[in-house]
Amino acid sequence: MTEPRVAIEAVFRIEFPRLVAGLARLTRDVGRAEELAQDALVVALERWPTDGVPDNPGSWLMTTAKRRAIDDARHQRIASVKHAQIAREPEAPPVVDALVEQLDDDVGDDLLRLVFVACHPVVSFEARVALTLRLVGGLTTAEIARAFLVPEPTIAKRIVRAKQALAAAGVPFEVPRAADRAERLGAVLEVIYLIFSEGHVATAGRAWTRPELCDDAVRIARVLAGLQPDEPEVHGLVALLELSAARLAARTDPDGAPILLAEQDRSRWDRVLIRRGLAALERAEQLAGADPGPYQLEAAIAACHARAPTAAATEWPRIAALYTRLAQITPSPIVELNRAVAVAMAFGPAAGLELVDALAASGELATYHLLPAVRGDLLAKLGRNDEAARELRRAAELTRNEREREVMLGRVATLS
Repeated sequence: MTEPRVAIEAVFRIEFPRLVAGLARLTRDVGRAEELAQDALVVALERWPTDGVPDNPGSWLMTTAKRRAIDDARHQRIASVKHAQIAREPEAPPVVDALVEQLDDDVGDDLLRLVFVACHPVVSFEARVALTLRLVGGLTTAEIARAFLVPEPTIAKRIVRAKQALAAAGVPFEVPRAADRAERLGAVLEVIYLIFSEGHVATAGRAWTRPELCDDAVRIARVLAGLQPDEPEVHGLVALLELSAARLAARTDPDGAPILLAEQDRSRWDRVLIRRGLAALERAEQLAGADPGPYQLEAAIAACHARAPTAAATEWPRIAALYTRLAQITPSPIVELNRAVAVAMAFGPAAGLELVDALAASGELATYHLLPAVRGDLLAKLGRNDEAARELRRAAELTRNEREREVMLGRVATLS
């Protein structure tokens, strides 16, 4: 039973965001939509081990969940009618008929609607991001907690409170109008970026990447660019995601093992995505002028890699300068860690190690696995192998991604 269950849960994880989005359109309640999705999983766990996984598992799950929604609506309608008869009031509205009529409607972009609902002002900023990663990204609370470097119970509480706030406010399941959309755009951009980041390097599990999350993030970002054609940061985000997604196929070998940037076969990079990303970056630069936003700066960094024909030809001094500017407008220890890597590549490992040591001393990234990973790499380049091995072992202990752990322990083996 273990193997079928793992396969079913893997399918469900992929289909979960679309399932919740479609159900939320019907029920107008994201909490209820998630419950119906979970109910469909329970049925799948009962039937698929004997009946087999259907050809279109997403459609099967959606149909199962919709049937449950309709059954619930019928029961509610019957109860309402009985109550109305007792009270001698008019019959309740035909909820079931409305649901049935919507089953074959043109659903539009339900995922986009779901993102904007999750980013509604009635929900705190932290909860907006957590809820959208849960519903749209399909991440577990543990994975979200890892991304935010906060305890898992904290994330669980944020998600519960967010659902309660949305239900209490009766937030409509729709893309907001222009004025409200502008107000909520920043949170939406951050959510999309974090979803892509989870797909680009999965926080947990056996897979190094989760391309389906990257695909969803890129698609939603493109839709946003159509909605907000004059917003430079929207185009900056599109550029960043497309330039990063262009490298996905080259980031793993046929067995799924990670291939680091310097070792990737650049002929496998998606040139169509690169062209699209560079065009989006050019559009962002035209709109922003001399005042670039953080996504535009990150896209400019990604463009340096995309334009370099080989790893050796990468313009690391320019990348270091871009990270310095990024750190000025969005101070962050993770940005500083990335800047340290760029400085090391541009000016030598000792210069980068000095910055990394300062970060380590601050304690801000004490549980972030990439800090000891970077420090270990720089120490190895300086010939301090014993120290490097200790740092890489520490990084392997901190990461929850199995593939990433294998890479770090493999690096330790080369130092002995």
